[in-house]
Amino acid sequence: MTSRLLARLTFRRPPPVVGVIRLTGVIGQGGLLRGGLNLETLAPSLERAFRLPGLEAIALCINSPGGSPAQSALIQRRIRDLAIEREVPVMAFVEDVAASGGYWLACAADEIFINDNSILGSIGVISAGFGFTDAIEKLGIERRLHTQGGKKSLLDPFKPERPEDVARLENVQRQIHDNFKELVRSRRGQRLSLAEEELFSGDFWLGTRAVDIGLADGIGDIRGILRERYGKKVRIRTIGRRPGWLRRRFGFGMGGAFGAPFGPEEGSGLIDNLLASVEARAWWSRFGL
Repeated sequence: MTSRLLARLTFRRPPPVVGVIRLTGVIGQGGLLRGGLNLETLAPSLERAFRLPGLEAIALCINSPGGSPAQSALIQRRIRDLAIEREVPVMAFVEDVAASGGYWLACAADEIFINDNSILGSIGVISAGFGFTDAIEKLGIERRLHTQGGKKSLLDPFKPERPEDVARLENVQRQIHDNFKELVRSRRGQRLSLAEEELFSGDFWLGTRAVDIGLADGIGDIRGILRERYGKKVRIRTIGRRPGWLRRRFGFGMGGAFGAPFGPEEGSGLIDNLLASVEARAWWSRFGL
């Protein structure tokens, strides 16, 4: 064996590996958001991605209109913890939207790349519901509610709204909003160029404007950026399965954590899925999607 061939065999390095994690859908835990993004179902994929042999970076593919602030924070924190432990950079690639909790997830990345038509922002907190006081009266329905604790029936939809209940809710929302704002400040830092009154108003921005105000770092797609950064031989390893189109957009077909068919224990599974699809559709429609 010649010395030249020996040198080539000795110094030939394997191609760099980038682990890709898809964060797609409404963020939530259980209930009508069953099957959405939550730490319990994502944790195994996160661990696998950060332990890939030859790992150079992690890429997050994000397409989420938001959801649970607690689950958003838990997922974002787990990604940051793993990135620090493994000393691996994290990049986020936004597809249609990374808004509200979706942008909270994007803040797990060191760099955020978007499409010209991607929607970012909605850094705020929202709570929605219905009131049925007049409806049950017209139907002749008597509301029976027994509690221990004066504040246990906060914002009961079958009772008239009370100012003190609204004040309590607004206080909780304010605290969550403060946590959200602090996260964005800590992760985006000096890159932010818009006045906080506007940046944290709940508004959202498109493409290049989101880059201009510091919510994202550049325009680009995952394949192009990774090949530019790590060379044409970069190996892109997607961890976890990409949900079907109906599940991604409408939340439909979410039989279990990974879209498994319904079992006997699901009971009214079809009705639950129809309700889940309506709720998920409402999240997407806030951004015209």
